[in-house]
Amino acid sequence: MVSTPLPSMRPTRADAARNYDLLVTAARQTFAEHGTDTSLEEIARRAGVGIGTLYRRFPNRTALLEAVYVEEIQSVCDRAYDFDRELPPFEALAAWLRSFLGYGLSKKTLAAELIEALGKDSAFFKVCKTNVQDAGELLLSKAKASGDVRTELELADIMRLVGGINMGRDIEPEQAMRLLDIVLCGLRPAAS
Repeated sequence: MVSTPLPSMRPTRADAARNYDLLVTAARQTFAEHGTDTSLEEIARRAGVGIGTLYRRFPNRTALLEAVYVEEIQSVCDRAYDFDRELPPFEALAAWLRSFLGYGLSKKTLAAELIEALGKDSAFFKVCKTNVQDAGELLLSKAKASGDVRTELELADIMRLVGGINMGRDIEPEQAMRLLDIVLCGLRPAAS
């Protein structure tokens, strides 16, 4: 369902694919627990593979960060399509924005390190952004068509608001979700 294929480094050979999955899973968990500056040796140990296996698959930390980020973005996009199938239009949009904000709050250092390494205007980020936008546009257009969202709103505006919430220093998740609830109220058409 994603319009532009996300970059994939996942190998096709079964044992290589298994090691790739083990390494990405271990990296995601380790980054969540200890931050992105965790040693690659620790990630290899946690994955149950040797450091040479990690370096064959990911020649540097940036390559590993990219793989984790792509999987996370794919998950964000997949949730949009799942919510679209399972929920009414406004609820699908609201659930996706909550999910997107939760993802953003938990992944600040991952994105920041990748932006520093690749640049925010890199081809890598452009593809990721396009896929997120396509998923969000689907939900927004359906919510507009159902009359649940103001027709003049654009996804870029909504995403900037959500991004602003995410950028708050030391913001607690509960406060972030309260702020998002305020944004969601503002998406609704004025009562007639």
